This record gives sequence, C-alpha cells and structure tokens, in this order.
Amino acid sequence: MLAGKILVKNCVRAYFFNGLYRLSFLDKVTPHPSFCRIFGVIFEIVPNHLIRRIIVLGGLSIIGILFIQSYWLLKTWDIKDKEFDQTVHIVLRNVATRMAKFNKTQLPKSNLIQRKSSNYYAVNINSAIDANVLEQFLNEEVRKQSLNIDFEYAVYDCGSDELVYGNYCSAESDDNSKTLKKSARLPKFNDLIYYFVVRFPKRESFLLANRNMTLTLTLLSVLAIVFFLYSMWVILEQKRMSELQKDFINNMTHEFKTPISSIKIASDFLANDPYLKSNDRLARYTQIIRDQNLRLNEQVEKVLNVARLERDSFELKKEAIDINRTVQEIVNNESLKMKQGKLTFEPLQSEVLILADKLHFVNVVANMIDNAIKYSPNDPIVTILLNEQQNQVLLHVKDQGIGIEKENQRRLFDKFYRVSTGNVHDVKGFGLGLFYVKNICNAHGWHIGVQSEPGKGSEFTITIPKLAEK
Repeated sequence: MLAGKILVKNCVRAYFFNGLYRLSFLDKVTPHPSFCRIFGVIFEIVPNHLIRRIIVLGGLSIIGILFIQSYWLLKTWDIKDKEFDQTVHIVLRNVATRMAKFNKTQLPKSNLIQRKSSNYYAVNINSAIDANVLEQFLNEEVRKQSLNIDFEYAVYDCGSDELVYGNYCSAESDDNSKTLKKSARLPKFNDLIYYFVVRFPKRESFLLANRNMTLTLTLLSVLAIVFFLYSMWVILEQKRMSELQKDFINNMTHEFKTPISSIKIASDFLANDPYLKSNDRLARYTQIIRDQNLRLNEQVEKVLNVARLERDSFELKKEAIDINRTVQEIVNNESLKMKQGKLTFEPLQSEVLILADKLHFVNVVANMIDNAIKYSPNDPIVTILLNEQQNQVLLHVKDQGIGIEKENQRRLFDKFYRVSTGNVHDVKGFGLGLFYVKNICNAHGWHIGVQSEPGKGSEFTITIPKLAEK
C-alpha cells in the first residue's frame, strides 16, 4: 500500500516538474519577451489561416505603399526639375537680353538657350562677351529669381577654339569659392560661335534641400514598414513557440492518462480488498487516492477538451437529445460528488428536444455546476432551472456563492482567467472551464450570459433553440 502511494506521488511529481522544466525552456528560447505580452492575445484567439491572411494583406499593402511612395518621389523630382529648368531659362534669358543691350546687338531668333545635360546650359548671343559684365549680370539675375545655388561659367574664345573658364560663384560666401572644386574642363557646343556656358554643380543637392517634408514622410513610411515586418516576424515566431507549448502540453496530458488509469485500477482493487475494508485508516487512505485520482482525471479531461477545441478539424456530432432527461442525468452524477450542500433541478413540464453534441453538452453543464459549487462557501446551494421562451429553451445555473464583481464579468470566459478569491486559495482549477463552455456554445450557435452580484451569487444562462418538429 505504501509503495503504491509512493509510486503515485512520484509519477505525478515527475510528470509535473518535467512539464514545468520543458515549458520554462520554451519560454527561455522565446525571443523578445516584452512582445509576448503585446501579442499574447493574438496567439490565443487568432487562427492560423487569419494570420496568413494578415501577412498576405500586409505584404500587398507594403508593396502598394512602396509603389505609391516611389511614384510620388519620382513625380515630385520631375516637378522640381522642371521648375528648376524654367527658373534657369528665365535667368539666362534675362542675362542674354541685358548682354545684347549692353553690346547693342540682336539676339538670335532660335536656339538662344540649349541644355546639354541636367545641370549644363549654353547661351548663344552672337556678340563678343565681357566676362566681368557677364558675371555681374548672372549674379544679379540669380538673386532676383531667388535661385540660391552655386554656379560656374565659361566663355567661348573663337581664336583658340576653347572655353575660357570664368569663375565659380558661391551662393553662400564669396570667400569660400577658392576652396570649392572647379570643373577641370567644360564641354563645347560645336554649332555655336559666340556663347557662354553655365553649370550648376550642386543641382541635385539643391533639389533635395527643397524636399525635406517629402523625404521626412518617406522616412516615416519606411520606418512604419520596417516595424510592421518586425512585428510580423515576432508574431510568427511567437505563434510557433505557442504551438510548441500547446503540442507539449497536449502530449504530456495524454501521457497522464496511462498512469491515471493504472492508479484507478490499483485503487479500485485495493478498495475491494477485505483486509483494507476492515482497516478504517487504510480504507480512508485508499479513498483519498481514488478521490484525488478522479480529480486529476477531470483536470486532464478539461485540458484535452480545450485542445480538441483549438484544432482546426474540430467538428460537432450533433444529435437530437431530450434536454430534461440529459440534464437530470448530469444532476444525478454531480449530486454523488457533493459531500455537503444541495443541488436541485427544475425541469420543463413536457419533453423538449434540442440539437447538440451530447458529449460536449454534458461537459458544458457539468462545468457550470462544478463552478457554482467551487465558488459557494460552506454548504453550496445550486439550482438548475429549465424554462421555455417561444422557440428557445433557457438553461439556468444559479448559486448563492461569493458572486463576481462587474469588472471581472467581461473576462470570465477568457482562457486561464480565474476570479480572484483574495488570499484564500482553496478553489482549484486551471481557468479552462468557462473558456471551454463559451467556445462550445459559440460552436453550437448558442448564447451564454451571466448575471452576478458580489455576496449574493451568480446565474449563468444558456439560450438554446428548440429542435423543430417535423
């Protein structure tokens, strides 16, 4: 007998502590623990196919954002480039007009200004050019147009057939022009005779400087995309770890079934032994083993039921059942477990059929009765009441227990949530009962509600459609 008790204790202890070690190991390998709190709800309530849809839609959104952002960046660049080109044309045309007036000549009718590259222009004026006068006119016209940009110019010399470099004019300070890098050689225009060229070496920087807001928004968009991708990676990683934990818990729970069955067989054998029956002390120990083994089996069944709920292949095997007879059987079974208190049942006046999975329906009602008993101090008084309302049956489970605070009622059906009982920890369980009840009701299309007041007890009500008569 003693050996049997030690064996039972060691089996449970080994499974329990091994499970805790394995779970703690999984927790340690989980990256970014702060994100676990943020995304913890996602892992429990969002199925895999919805996560895949979120990732696909998120990826398409990212592609769309990048496409639109790139389009507007290019579009804005083109607009700014055209504005820059128009402003430069105005500056050079005004300079050419003033040079023609200064030289008392006529400007050519066509090809006055030619653009060889994005930042390189030539102006044909058909007359000799004074470099000093040209530089003065260029500086004045650039300032008039508020074109705050560096430029350099050169004048074509017909005698040497070369461009004679004029000067590098800085928009910031004339003193800095000596240290600035000047172009070693500026290309010529073979179809022009009397002309000067102007180059804007910092054109790209000038255009970018006027686009600070656009670049800031682009940077924010990129940061948002990076954060989204990182969040998706964290969600997927946490989901994978959550699945590993679920698989481990389910496998471990299944493994519990073998020793539980062995303990049940051994305890039943011991309970029927004549010598143990005559020994009150040993008989009491045997009954403790049987009771605790039964309690452990109930907890294992709850975990297995929740595991079945979370599978994608979960299906209900609905059948027509007599709700009066079925609830009566449940009440009879639960009454046998009660050592004190009162459990009453008020059935319907006539037979009423409902369409339900009988196994899960029995588990739902048993869970609600079990909860009512656990949260009733002293001698629990629990009432199960059935009544009809048009085409529906209302199943009520009432108790006169400790009741539930208003702020706790909205979380009653959350997984692992348990109503606080203060410093008293005599209420056992994992917080899976009502989570299971809620999911089974949702799967059947039933509605479950709760009314409770602290100190006066609670009432859970399930609304179930009647089975239509043929």
